[in-house]
Amino acid sequence: MQANACGSSLMPSPTPAKPGSLRSEQIILFRIGEQLFALSSSSVQEVRGADSLCGGATEITAPGVEKVRQFVRRGHQTLFIVNGAAHFGLSAREGVLAFVLRNTRTALLVDSIERMTAMTRLQALPLSFCHEERRWYRGLTALDQTVVPVVRPEGFLSDEELLMLDASLPPPEAWTEEEETAEERDADLGAELN
Repeated sequence: MQANACGSSLMPSPTPAKPGSLRSEQIILFRIGEQLFALSSSSVQEVRGADSLCGGATEITAPGVEKVRQFVRRGHQTLFIVNGAAHFGLSAREGVLAFVLRNTRTALLVDSIERMTAMTRLQALPLSFCHEERRWYRGLTALDQTVVPVVRPEGFLSDEELLMLDASLPPPEAWTEEEETAEERDADLGAELN
């Protein structure tokens, strides 16, 4: 401990981190429209073509949750397909790829995957992010002189939105044989990809 000019004690400053000792995290850089986003690769269970995922999907209408128009049942779990452009308020077409997000009930439609890379620093969100976007993003990172928002996988559907979507689901007994067959085909394809 050191004393400053006023006589109060100061803690010694921490030793600066050594180059190469920063912890890195694998991320996927993806685009929705022209906007670039990052997502931890460990939060993506699988990547599918939107056609293959949505082929077995059922339409849903939940007032107040317009970013979700379809869902897929996998066993006893329901995945809600979130249009990334609608979620972020971007004017882009519906995505061509779907990220099935681990530990959520979300499949996110995106336009393209830019690349996979490592992130070594995650900056806290500036105070200008003051509404629902604080729930959407973990923080910001800088890659190749570009600031990229890092999305939070559980930020695409709030608990309230999940309740509204669940209330809009048809009862399980309303499933047709065709939906059950599509679900089995989807489960088989998902097992092949894992």
